[in-house]
Amino acid sequence: MDRDEKLTKHIELVQGVINRMAGNSFLLKGWSVTLVAGLFALVATGGNWAFAALGLLPSLSFWWLDAYYLRQERLFRKLHDAIRRGELDSDLYWMSTTKYEAEVAGLASTAFSKSVIGLHGAVILTVIVVTAVLVVRASQGV
Repeated sequence: MDRDEKLTKHIELVQGVINRMAGNSFLLKGWSVTLVAGLFALVATGGNWAFAALGLLPSLSFWWLDAYYLRQERLFRKLHDAIRRGELDSDLYWMSTTKYEAEVAGLASTAFSKSVIGLHGAVILTVIVVTAVLVVRASQGV
């Protein structure tokens, strides 16, 4: 196998990781909405406000995991660019992204980026508002 074939294979490996990270992020978004909607359905069928409040746990977990996968995807994109530019010729098949940590926003910054907070912030805000409304109704005996 010559150098160009090895380089192509390395790029394909990194692209596979990037695709998996993007797929995981997509699935987490879907599960977040589905789980919260399911908990709200329990509340609508006569459950109490605690089921709505329970929606915060998966919402916060999925938000953080989504940010994690997005950050990992960005790190692997940096690795992909380095391979493409020929910066890793001596280290073909190297998959570590540690040297790009400083170039990519941290996990907290990624969690509050527009692409992540847009969906997850809306889900979390909805859970909080619905829970608050249900608590008020329960305290009024409605």
